[in-house]
Amino acid sequence: MSDRPSLDQGGTAVGERVNPVRLQAPQLDQNDKTVLCSAVCHCSAAPAISRDGRNLKQVCVAQHLRALDDVLQQRSPYKPEVSYDMTKQPPQPILDSQTGQLPHGWIPGWIRKYWDEDPEHPPFRPGKGMIRRPDVVIVRNTRNPPTQDNIKQVLEMKFPPDPINEEQARTYAQITGDERKVVQMSSDECDCNRHVQVSEIPIQELGWAAGIASGLLFILTRGRVPRPPMPAY
Repeated sequence: MSDRPSLDQGGTAVGERVNPVRLQAPQLDQNDKTVLCSAVCHCSAAPAISRDGRNLKQVCVAQHLRALDDVLQQRSPYKPEVSYDMTKQPPQPILDSQTGQLPHGWIPGWIRKYWDEDPEHPPFRPGKGMIRRPDVVIVRNTRNPPTQDNIKQVLEMKFPPDPINEEQARTYAQITGDERKVVQMSSDECDCNRHVQVSEIPIQELGWAAGIASGLLFILTRGRVPRPPMPAY
């Protein structure tokens, strides 16, 4: 499976030079982009700050989306930082065993309990991509877990100067089952003159997403202490 958009060269006469045209990369629909850019723009302007002074913008976005999901009683379509067991086919979300819906809160503990003691799992090797955690998983049915059959899109957010990662996109295509469902969005794509101000969010234009956007605005205007970043695997 290619990690790049296909090329459409079209028909040409013999000897005519071909100029490949790159097809448009997968994009968010406007409803999703409006809601997510609200968080992105807020966190760009007021990011969480680490102890060593680094801006934790992606941590800030995840914190706001997690709080939004709490406000909506786990019925938000935007699920931040869901970890996936990449040794399963298809990859399976690692969820809290009690709810079966929420992402597991402590992956090292889950590995010790459910992986190391499971003879069907290969030995866990850190840094080998056996667990992946996209920034945001957008689900179709908010009452069902973020399994492959319920994934609308997987989103990886990039705040400059972080570059777009093609290898990461290819890996996430294993999670979605379709590379067209993997979206890599730079924060530069958000019009923060529009999205960062609460009064300027066009709630009346959002249709089904009005409740989601309203909930997000509730979170953004009050703020919370962000959770510490989860360890990478």
